[in-house]
Amino acid sequence: MKNILTDFRSAVLFITILPAGKNVAYSPMGMIRFFPVVGLILGAGLMLFDVIVSSLWSPGVAAVLDTVFLVIVTGAFHLDGLGDTADGLFSHRSKQRALEIMKDSRTGMMGLVAVVCILAVKAAGIYSIKTGETLFPTLILFLIIPAYSRAAMIFGIKFLNYGRDKVGTGLDLFKKDIGIKDFGFFLIPIFISLFFGYQALILNFVFLVTLCMVLGFYKIKLNCITGDMLGALNEIMEAMLFLAMGAVILP
Repeated sequence: MKNILTDFRSAVLFITILPAGKNVAYSPMGMIRFFPVVGLILGAGLMLFDVIVSSLWSPGVAAVLDTVFLVIVTGAFHLDGLGDTADGLFSHRSKQRALEIMKDSRTGMMGLVAVVCILAVKAAGIYSIKTGETLFPTLILFLIIPAYSRAAMIFGIKFLNYGRDKVGTGLDLFKKDIGIKDFGFFLIPIFISLFFGYQALILNFVFLVTLCMVLGFYKIKLNCITGDMLGALNEIMEAMLFLAMGAVILP
């Protein structure tokens, strides 16, 4: 039980700025399975935040503030990875040089464009959901979509090899192979998604298509993955799921 709690707290501290207690042991391999749970916590926070801001401002303003909320509670951790990934992958350089560019803390033009576009798409998707559905289904989507996007990172860890040699933020996540049990908590948001009936099929289909496209692109470009690329995967997945569900939910 103690190890489970340590793994969970480690996951919270790793991918959010939320408090999880002091002197928490870093448990890289143990925390992976809790990524979807942390996503549900972020989703619950988004639900509450949206209810508050929606009572004060129009849906457009609330959608932008919801997007800012997700940036703040994650410490822009994944966005930083998105920017670095875009700079590296679209530099049209060799694999080694692309990895070096990703490691550079400075954000280039491609990174800036990627971050702005993803935030815009995410805000647009949130707005579309808010104006196309009643309150309860909207909040349920806000709860589970962050969990889906964090679960996507587990697939990245499972199906691609780590691209750096003995360095990098994500190195510890690849120390050993992960198994089926590491995907267990992903069943929670999948089960909740069934509330939407046929729209759940669309949600899960978009998840699979986006996952295959991003990981396939990584495979073609570098044949590996890094911590930055995991963060980019999370941001792309979250934006695409918000946008897709905004398209299929009718007013």
